[in-house]
Amino acid sequence: MDHPDSSAWPDCLHVSQDGAIAILRLSRPAKRNAIDSAMIAGIERFFSTLPRSVGAVVIHGEGEHFCAGLDLSSLTETDAYEAILHSRSWHRAFATIAALDVPVLAVLHGATVGGGLELACNAHIRIAERSAFYALPEGQRGIFVGGGASVRLPKLIGLARVMDMMLTGRTYGAEEGVTLGFSQYLAEPGEGLTLALSLARKIAANARLSNFAVLQAMPQIAASPDAAGLFTESLMSAIASSDEDAKQRLRAFLEKRAPKVTHTG
Repeated sequence: MDHPDSSAWPDCLHVSQDGAIAILRLSRPAKRNAIDSAMIAGIERFFSTLPRSVGAVVIHGEGEHFCAGLDLSSLTETDAYEAILHSRSWHRAFATIAALDVPVLAVLHGATVGGGLELACNAHIRIAERSAFYALPEGQRGIFVGGGASVRLPKLIGLARVMDMMLTGRTYGAEEGVTLGFSQYLAEPGEGLTLALSLARKIAANARLSNFAVLQAMPQIAASPDAAGLFTESLMSAIASSDEDAKQRLRAFLEKRAPKVTHTG
């Protein structure tokens, strides 16, 4: 891949590629993959330097947990100004995910709490193994979320539920998490990465412009008044259908060279 090989990355991250799928593994298992400054900087660099050959990204955690959140040792001696800069570094790193034209899939298992949940929120598709559990323990630590949870998580599970988690320390498990919006898929233990790679290959086979429209136009449409959203939809629809890749795919369908949609339950 065009990324530097894994030896060029900090020890807390492992980078690889499987065909068109880039794979980022959080690799601090002894710390439950807690995020320190080196890791957040590496995450920003990874997502801001993806090769054009990449059609989807899978992120997962080494060991028994996806990510237990912020490495709290980095906050013990900071003043308010340093804490603001620290929080903004997380926002900047995660903004690189939001700007991508390729989807990001996260495989969640074990602790997916605090900053780990904030990282997961930025993925477009989340696959949770049955061991995954979710929490925002910042309130019990005397701090406040700083990696975007106050903005992104309420859009997934609702503001009242996020406030409850922060005030009471309430946790949620993987099975109820699928129903509530923490994830879209539930996998058996050890099977999350296999499922994520299978979904990523399917996604990478889509027309790139179609994926771009889903990732970039859909959020803008959802945040717009109805009239503006519908107009944006028309523009994006026209742009996508005029792409040569789309024309070839439509011809293949009309000539019965492409499969029809089916449902197997």
